[in-house]
Amino acid sequence: MGTVVAVREWWRDLTDLLLPAECGGCGRARSVLCPGCRTALSGAPPRRVRPTPEPAGLPPVHAAAPYADAVRAALLAHKERGVLALTAPLGAALAGAVRAGLREAGATTAEPAARAGGRKDTAEGTGVPEPAAGDVRGPVLLVP
Repeated sequence: MGTVVAVREWWRDLTDLLLPAECGGCGRARSVLCPGCRTALSGAPPRRVRPTPEPAGLPPVHAAAPYADAVRAALLAHKERGVLALTAPLGAALAGAVRAGLREAGATTAEPAARAGGRKDTAEGTGVPEPAAGDVRGPVLLVP
């Protein structure tokens, strides 16, 4: 296992010469998302959020983390500066918020949809189904 870590560190050093990495949240060098910013993004369970005043008919909305400080900076780095290395941690946080919303809505599993062509279940939890083109037969939930 030590060899894999050494090779990974060597590869990171080499790529940093060509493409210097900095934390998308705080700007700290040599990390796409430092441990502190990763904790700010995914350290707490997703929670339900509501605007004030809450518009009538607003469906339940869940947030992975408060939109402030390091989380806001990481989202903006991904969206505005194209830091694609943030895709995995941001996607994991989004998936957690979607699972929290599904749990609150009473959904027990997405397994039948996953077998019908979506993602497979992983160690992190049940995959969020990705319907094939033309396979949507009911209302569509868009998650911004």
